[in-house]
Amino acid sequence: MYRSVWLTVAYILFASTSFAQRNEQRAGLLQAAVDKHLYEPRTGLYIQTSDPAKNHNPHADLWGLCALVQAANEMERLHPGKGYLKPVVRAIDQYYDPIPPAPGYASYVVKERREDRYYDDNQWIGIAYLDAFTRTKQQLFLEKGAEIYRFMMTGYDTVSGGGLYWKEGDKTTKNTCSNGPGILLALQLYEATHRKSYLDTALLLYHWTNKHLRNAHGVFWDAIKPQENNRIDSATYTYNSGTMLEANVKLYRITRQPQYLKEAQQIAAGTLQRFYKDGRFHSSYWFNAVLLRGYLALYREDKDRRYVDAMQRYADKVWEDDRDAGADMLGKRPEKELLGQAGMMEIYARLAALK
Repeated sequence: MYRSVWLTVAYILFASTSFAQRNEQRAGLLQAAVDKHLYEPRTGLYIQTSDPAKNHNPHADLWGLCALVQAANEMERLHPGKGYLKPVVRAIDQYYDPIPPAPGYASYVVKERREDRYYDDNQWIGIAYLDAFTRTKQQLFLEKGAEIYRFMMTGYDTVSGGGLYWKEGDKTTKNTCSNGPGILLALQLYEATHRKSYLDTALLLYHWTNKHLRNAHGVFWDAIKPQENNRIDSATYTYNSGTMLEANVKLYRITRQPQYLKEAQQIAAGTLQRFYKDGRFHSSYWFNAVLLRGYLALYREDKDRRYVDAMQRYADKVWEDDRDAGADMLGKRPEKELLGQAGMMEIYARLAALK
């Protein structure tokens, strides 16, 4: 009996180590491939895809860097002392646009062309910077996170009962993808500073998003359209539910109120039922990386591995089915997109760090 138990424990430890090593290796290969195929050392910028003929601009939209900056943070968490973040931060700096009403990051390189500013693009960067602050205690990351918070709040008003718009100057849509990460950024700032105003903002956005954009199954719709009699865009994506899942876990940690943990568990169950089929989460690589953030946050509280295990099966299937072995990049299309490579790099790095 004791021998059987020991063998079972040994097998679990071996399997866990193997998964971690495999995930770490895959993350490293993707990091090297991004540096080789999608980074331009001359300018310090990244390009959109591996095929220049398919790119609509000389350099990547900010969205790809929103994914890469988080992936770089997770790579540094895996490999302390490595400088994965520095080149990405330097590239993001080239999107910085200080125009009124508040400084923020534009969707494209400012010196090449002035473009729109999206609240969600800025929030993803802020979330990654606050994660980097928590890990490194570098004050610059906290200051940048607070600056992005100030920019995002210029997108708030009480039309349709509250909530943040998606894009600066566009009053037609308020999206889960600008409110979910807004909640997370506010909660991160509260955790870092203990300023109650940040928690108040998080709860304001949280209650509005749940009231207007959550469906009965714990999955979140894409948007509400204020100028169309508050019509709901009922499209569903993994990252929208992922941010709200993580937000509930953070609120549970902060308040210890059990309803937040229960809600997180309901969202997790809803996402598995809605998006997971045949070993894959049916959304984009990076959207699924955001969902994994929520799954991991929940796992650390309730130790229920089924959602993380489903994501591991998905990550294995992507590597088996979608990999271009010649370039060590992922995707069914010949051109490999920065956003997708960064999303899967984050997934592998986070799974590699899981104990």
